[in-house]
Amino acid sequence: MVKVGIVGAGGRMGKNLINAVYDNPETELAAAVDSPQFPALGIDAATHAGRPVSGVTITADLAAAFAACDVLIDFSFRDAFPGVLAAARAARKPLVVGTTGLEAGHLALIDEAAREIPVFQANNYSIGVAVLKKLVEEAAHRLGPAFDIEVTEVHHKLKKDAPSGTAITLAEAAASGRGLDPASAFCYGRSGMVGERPADQIAIHAIRGGDVVGEHTVYFFGDAERVTLGHVATSRMNFAHGAVRAAAWIVNRPAGRYGIDQLLVD
Repeated sequence: MVKVGIVGAGGRMGKNLINAVYDNPETELAAAVDSPQFPALGIDAATHAGRPVSGVTITADLAAAFAACDVLIDFSFRDAFPGVLAAARAARKPLVVGTTGLEAGHLALIDEAAREIPVFQANNYSIGVAVLKKLVEEAAHRLGPAFDIEVTEVHHKLKKDAPSGTAITLAEAAASGRGLDPASAFCYGRSGMVGERPADQIAIHAIRGGDVVGEHTVYFFGDAERVTLGHVATSRMNFAHGAVRAAAWIVNRPAGRYGIDQLLVD
C-alpha cells in the first residue's frame, strides 16, 4: 500500500482527498497537514471527512508528515506552496501538486525541485479535462485561423484566483494547435472600445457565482457555424480521485516533472 499524506487536509478539497485515499485500493492515509491557524488541529483526519476513526490526526508538522508518507498531495494555498515544496526536497519524497493560482516563479521552483525529486503538477486532475485538452489542441489545428477561439470558465463564488488554471491550460492547448504564442495571443476579458477582434487572439473569460464546482468551454467560432468543446464537473471527487491516482503512480519514479499526459499514457 502507498502511504499518502494530504496538505490542506482541513479544507473542502482536503476532505475529498481523504475519502479518495480510502476509495483507492492501492493507497492508505498516513498523514494530514493544515496551517497552524486551522481551528481543528489535533482532530482525527478520517472523522473530519466523515469516516471512522483512523488514528491519523491533522497537524501543522510538515516534516513529520513527510517522514510518515511515501508521497504527499498538496492542495493548500499558493503562499504556502514554496514551504511545502522545500519540505518535500528536504525529505527526498515525491510531491503531487494541486494548489491553484501558481505563477511563473512557483513553476520555476517546481522545475528546480524536479531535478532532485519526482513532482507531479496539474491544473486539473480530472481525466475528462485531460482528454478535453487533447481534443482542443486537435480542433484548433484542424479548424485553422478561420475559426476564432474563446474560452470561458465558471466556478463557485469562493474561488480566489481567476482565470482558472484549467482555462489557461485549455487556452495553451488551443494556442499550441494553432501555432500561436500565448504571451501575445491571450486576452483576459474585454472592456471598453477594444476594436475589432484580431484573428490570432484567444480570449479567456471568468465567471463566478453560487456553488459551481467547475465548467469549462472552448468555442471555435466560424462563419455560419460554431464548434463547442467543454467539460462540467458536478463533484470535486473526480479531482480528488485523479490526484490520488497520480500519487500512487509517481511513487518510485525517478526525479523529474510529471503531468497528467504521462498518467493517461500509463
